[in-house]
Amino acid sequence: MAQELGRYIFFVGMGSNDYLNNYLMPNYQTRNEYNGQQDADLLIQEYSQQLIRLYGRRKFVLAGLGLGLMGCIPRIIARSMMGRCSEEGNQLMIPFNVNVKMMMNHLSSNLPGSHFIYIDVRNMFQDILTNYRSYGFSVINRGCCGIGRNSGQITCFSFETPCPNGNQYVFWDAFHPTEAVNILMGRKAFSDDQTVVYPMNIEQLANL
Repeated sequence: MAQELGRYIFFVGMGSNDYLNNYLMPNYQTRNEYNGQQDADLLIQEYSQQLIRLYGRRKFVLAGLGLGLMGCIPRIIARSMMGRCSEEGNQLMIPFNVNVKMMMNHLSSNLPGSHFIYIDVRNMFQDILTNYRSYGFSVINRGCCGIGRNSGQITCFSFETPCPNGNQYVFWDAFHPTEAVNILMGRKAFSDDQTVVYPMNIEQLANL
């Protein structure tokens, strides 16, 4: 069984909820106890241990923080008095993503037979938000399904009617990208170059 599992590709994306549901929440003390770098260091220590437990000559795809530019999701924009992206939220992601790449290189050197690649979700999301019209999107600052300002104050409930043109939205709800965005990023990760995936793409990883 272990030998069979070693042929599979495992996708791992961690970290977003540690920020959205902890570090950035006003009723949590984490932000008062650790600065951004210290918090990222603690998260990566736990992340590394989880990957070591999964080890068995496997192929891993590690994603940067899964929400791309966290400061630009509808939930964060809805909280802003000016209705804009939070640069602080976007900058907060950088230490974590840097640490993921460093962790990946360390594990590759210390776990024989393993292969790790890193998807730069931040870079891909920045490109989508900057050039959204060229990708066929028209709405980048609100959810297709949600309640309140920017459809981002409360996320999509069961039986709530979403927007009729979801393929034109970057965000599905207060937090998550739409299917159209996920398909786009999946294709980029599968076949694009090292500007978005490092040190190889998923197609190359699959052929190892």
